[in-house]
Amino acid sequence: MPTSSLSQSSPLRIAVLMGGTASERPVSLSSGQAVAQALRTKGHDVHEIDVGADLMTTLTALQTLAPDVVFNALHGPGGEDGSIQGVLNWLGLPYTHSGLLASATAMDKAMTRTLLAQAGLPVAEGRVVSPQELAAAEPMARPYVIKPVAEGSSFGVYILPPGPTSEEEERERQEIARNWSHGQRILVEKFVPGRELTVGVLEDEALGVTEIQPQDSAAFYDYQAKYQAGGSRHVVPAPLPDDLTQRLLEIARQAHKLLGCTGASRTDYRYDDATGELIILEVNTQPGMTPTSLLPEQAAWRGLDYSSLCEWMVLNALGRPPHLALSNPPGPAGTA
Repeated sequence: MPTSSLSQSSPLRIAVLMGGTASERPVSLSSGQAVAQALRTKGHDVHEIDVGADLMTTLTALQTLAPDVVFNALHGPGGEDGSIQGVLNWLGLPYTHSGLLASATAMDKAMTRTLLAQAGLPVAEGRVVSPQELAAAEPMARPYVIKPVAEGSSFGVYILPPGPTSEEEERERQEIARNWSHGQRILVEKFVPGRELTVGVLEDEALGVTEIQPQDSAAFYDYQAKYQAGGSRHVVPAPLPDDLTQRLLEIARQAHKLLGCTGASRTDYRYDDATGELIILEVNTQPGMTPTSLLPEQAAWRGLDYSSLCEWMVLNALGRPPHLALSNPPGPAGTA
């Protein structure tokens, strides 16, 4: 039995937006279907809306349904970059997760890293280049990471380690530049080796620290490691020294507040045990919401079951967030 107590309310008419046209469509559909089923178990009147390329179809569905609240289960461009948030603002419909400005800011990794750095939060050395600049010359000393400015689920991410010869390195970099299909802005960051860590936040509450251990010798937490069965192992709470755990929790809270996030967010990190270097990889305003996704896993560890988490997010969007009487302080299981 979860220890979190949610306030009783009459059944709500809820629209769950899912799908979309971004690369993360399959993830969004999985999240949305799970959320819809969970909210139905709570007695709510739930309607699933598969968002496609035709915006008018979505607008008509929302206007016809006239829901009390919208659960935004979209991922990627169009769903977490402020676009759908602007539509819902125009319709006057309350919705889960962050608003237009926070969504647009967090989706832009270059803007996010600038704001985080200005606030004194740890980010990797990096810069933005064009595909043409990447093709012409090494943007920084290897090893480094190439990633789209506005994608999720590790789409378009490459790690460029030092190669055996400068000629092979040149070919590799130029091939990535020639085949680049994620816009004219490419974020290049210093590669920080070590452990993948993440912290979920529900408004002012940092839930805990999870260590993500990709299986099958995956180089990093890529799309396959995220979503294929057995692709990764999640360890919650992460076995870390208490001072590091507390630092991770506090940084996630600060990032959530700094970017203006509401509802749920998730801050992802890389930590190098050998050097003690810690960097923020990104702040995700639309964390995956399948029952085994990272945020729901952390909530479950704190005593908030999946259906109650979904209902909390809906009530929070309506300005009626119930008190979260969470179990298990978000500390470490032991020292690393």
